[in-house]
Amino acid sequence: MSMTDPISDFLARIRNGIRARKREIDCPRSGIKLRIAEILRDEGFIDGVSDVKDELQGKLAVVLRYDNNNHSAITGMRRISRPGQRKYLGARDLPKVRNGLGIAIISTSRGVLTDREARKLGVGGEVLCEVW
Repeated sequence: MSMTDPISDFLARIRNGIRARKREIDCPRSGIKLRIAEILRDEGFIDGVSDVKDELQGKLAVVLRYDNNNHSAITGMRRISRPGQRKYLGARDLPKVRNGLGIAIISTSRGVLTDREARKLGVGGEVLCEVW
């Protein structure tokens, strides 16, 4: 079955896993989803990501992060650029999510970056999602 928006599906799987208090979630693998998960890991929103080989396209195993009180490190996620309405911004117009407490994930000509990295490099691009 083909999927219209695989990035939204990925974010929904993470959101649903958090609501169900899962420790780990699986989703179909793609290069951009792997890069988004690596950014979330580097920024401290998830504990880990691993690439699992299978007979099809592969899977991503994402380990979610919780504190001692079983609260998730991810408070909210929102898809910004959708297939029906793309959102492109220049380097100067990139959003600051929750006054810098969150991140925006941007697809640029230099790869998938956080809003801080894109601002530092002076590149804009498609704003994929916001995480806080």
